[in-house]
Amino acid sequence: MRLGLVHGGGAARFSVDMEMVLEAERLGYHSVWTSESYGSDAITPAAWILARTTRIKVGTGIIQMPARAPAMAAMTAMTLQSMSGNRFILGIGPSGPQVVEGWYGVPYGKPLARTREYIDIVRKVLARQEPLTHEGEHYQIPRTGEGTTGLGKPLKSILHGDPSLEIYTAAITPSGVRTAAEIADGFIPIYMNPDRFEVFGDALSEGFAKAGAGKGLENFDVAPYVNAAIGDDLDACRRPIKAQLALYIGGMGARGKNFYNDLAKRLGYEAAAVKIQDLYLAGRRLEAESAVPDALVDDIALVGPKARVRERLAAWKKAGAEGKIGTLILRKPNLDALRFFAEELL
Repeated sequence: MRLGLVHGGGAARFSVDMEMVLEAERLGYHSVWTSESYGSDAITPAAWILARTTRIKVGTGIIQMPARAPAMAAMTAMTLQSMSGNRFILGIGPSGPQVVEGWYGVPYGKPLARTREYIDIVRKVLARQEPLTHEGEHYQIPRTGEGTTGLGKPLKSILHGDPSLEIYTAAITPSGVRTAAEIADGFIPIYMNPDRFEVFGDALSEGFAKAGAGKGLENFDVAPYVNAAIGDDLDACRRPIKAQLALYIGGMGARGKNFYNDLAKRLGYEAAAVKIQDLYLAGRRLEAESAVPDALVDDIALVGPKARVRERLAAWKKAGAEGKIGTLILRKPNLDALRFFAEELL
């Protein structure tokens, strides 16, 4: 099982912790991942990190599809891929309707249809087998119809990309996981319990079967984000993770359309998910954080003293040995934790 690192984001000011990144590279980490929501973007830090490293891979976890035309995403990926010696991984995702329509100002549409079209277009650009054309619900290339000149023509990328570029999707719904298994090279679940692989396993199997050609876990990367907080005070380690879980389960989406809330229910915390959302949407955020069960944090994160983390790490190692997890992507470790996990897993 490989190790990855999520580079921090979501702050009022942005910087890249290159000490952390370079130490991860020295320790033999497989990859570092950047992210975006409605502030800093994922591509700029990815380019920055690739320029200052030599071996570690850099992935976007994720770029939001509605923010960029797929041809632009392909151009960006090909450029970074070429300049870095094929160390770039393209991670994409649909985001949610509140961000898509409230920030980007475009219709949310059908996220799975958009994902299929997006990946299809990117792969066509990379392949360069013929000038780019696409006729879909979300994208039409060349564009015709109202407001167009009629002068658009199919084009072939000037830059020769490498069709082996890996494409991951952020997916947690069963339909999203099925789609990822069918058409992508890997998927990134934001939360995962290694003892409950069946939450994703059936959908993965269905997607692999649809893809055919022998596709399966042996040639597909399940790469979960795993919060990591090592320290003697277990409650203090859990606290920031509870705050994040309360935000996502409670407020990252409307009451009737919150994918993270749905995932918490599928992980076995239905009553808690309902309570967290009720409290969060009522503006009672601290109470929502307190309503996050300790057991949920312990299921999906690695927290507490090193001896305790080492004990829980056995479940993740087992899932890796069984081929269920290819890359464990650590979220918010400090340097000590970064080195601890390298010692335990690499």
